[in-house]
Amino acid sequence: MENKKLLDKDSLVVMVVDDEVNVVETFKVLLDKYNVLGVNSGPAAIDVVNKQNVDLIILDILMEGMDGLETLKRIRAINSDVEIIVVTAVKTVKTAIEAMKLGAYDYIMKPFDADEMLLSVERAFERKRLNKEVVYLRSEIKPTAFENIIGNSEPMKRIFELVFEMCKTDSNVMVLGESGTGKDLVAKALHYNSNRKNGPFVVVDCASIPENLIESELFGHEKGAFTDAISQKLGKFELADNGTVFLDEIGTLPMNLQSKLLRVIETREFQRVGGIKDLKINARIISATNMDIKKAIKDGKFREDLYYRLNVVPINLPPLRERKKDLSLLIDYYIKFFNKKFSKNITSISKQAMNILKNYDWPGNVRELKNIVERMVALSKDSVITHNRFPLDIFMPEEFDKETVPEEKRSLVNYVCGQYEKKFVIGILEKVNWNQTKAAKLMGIHRNTLIYKMKILGIQSAK
Repeated sequence: MENKKLLDKDSLVVMVVDDEVNVVETFKVLLDKYNVLGVNSGPAAIDVVNKQNVDLIILDILMEGMDGLETLKRIRAINSDVEIIVVTAVKTVKTAIEAMKLGAYDYIMKPFDADEMLLSVERAFERKRLNKEVVYLRSEIKPTAFENIIGNSEPMKRIFELVFEMCKTDSNVMVLGESGTGKDLVAKALHYNSNRKNGPFVVVDCASIPENLIESELFGHEKGAFTDAISQKLGKFELADNGTVFLDEIGTLPMNLQSKLLRVIETREFQRVGGIKDLKINARIISATNMDIKKAIKDGKFREDLYYRLNVVPINLPPLRERKKDLSLLIDYYIKFFNKKFSKNITSISKQAMNILKNYDWPGNVRELKNIVERMVALSKDSVITHNRFPLDIFMPEEFDKETVPEEKRSLVNYVCGQYEKKFVIGILEKVNWNQTKAAKLMGIHRNTLIYKMKILGIQSAK
């Protein structure tokens, strides 16, 4: 993903433009973790921008010859993506504001505080990263509005209709569904097809952030708010201004933060950790969970009032086992996707292989299917995918982990054994460390029968 490069500070290029050589050298020392170029005039800066990529420019307003404003105008005409921070003296504040109108990101005052200057630089790069993410993800969503959400079954038709309607509103939405059903894809579709599509889409994985850090992640913190707060940090709600915050796995949010989130939703205001100033938010909230939220409310683990604030409109995604009519479409989509990734030319999947996939319950849902198709495409040497590349779990129902195979599963066992016996039998034997008695019990056959099958199939006992 292109925007990941922006996170690598070693590759970022900063150009300092100031006619005072000592000022340029000071910036080089302070910004030593970046690639810093220094020039002493507007024309020299323009020449650099014409010749190479620059990510950020720190531009002095008062320079002899071509001043900062004129330099800014000309640079903007060449590169509209570069972030620009202007440096100004007190008497030129009005000029700095004019520079902001011309497209400068921020201004800093001389003499400047080193920490504040570094914070301004980091914010500029964060904005650049988010803008890159918007451009990238919008290109991923196009040319059709919901191309990454695949299906034409009745359950999915209802989902498409609901998502389409919710793209027209700014209401909070809660996306519900098992792990792997595509809740994140629905959240992206809601954002990138709404009036907020040009704003940032900011993801917060509530389950992966340590409890002691999640408040700072959501709302930001002031410098000195806690031991490691060496500078001010913007939170996800602040970064999502005019866009969307996607609170994934919202059910794991600690109760104390649920109260704070409720207040934010009700007042549209928040404070950074360690701050006293109320900050306004303008972001749509989309949340998602694979938990039974109503049970969590009953158990006292989730606030009912917060649930109703977040769940203005619920979107319940069906598990793959309830929309198996979509299997062919999904498999075809992922075959094409991984053909491109692996430079393969897989044209189809065999009828036998498709029948096996249709008989599988897909506990991992679409994510599991995607992984299996990736495996099949990566390993296949022919143009048609066959069952030979399937993982063993596809052949072995969950009930095989129990002591005996239920009667209603015997026909499935016989079907699988009849067509893929050798692979199946070896898989069972490996599962029980080649204990023939246990393997026979799992398969619902006598041990002597298993020994006979092993002889016929050419399976030798493990040493």
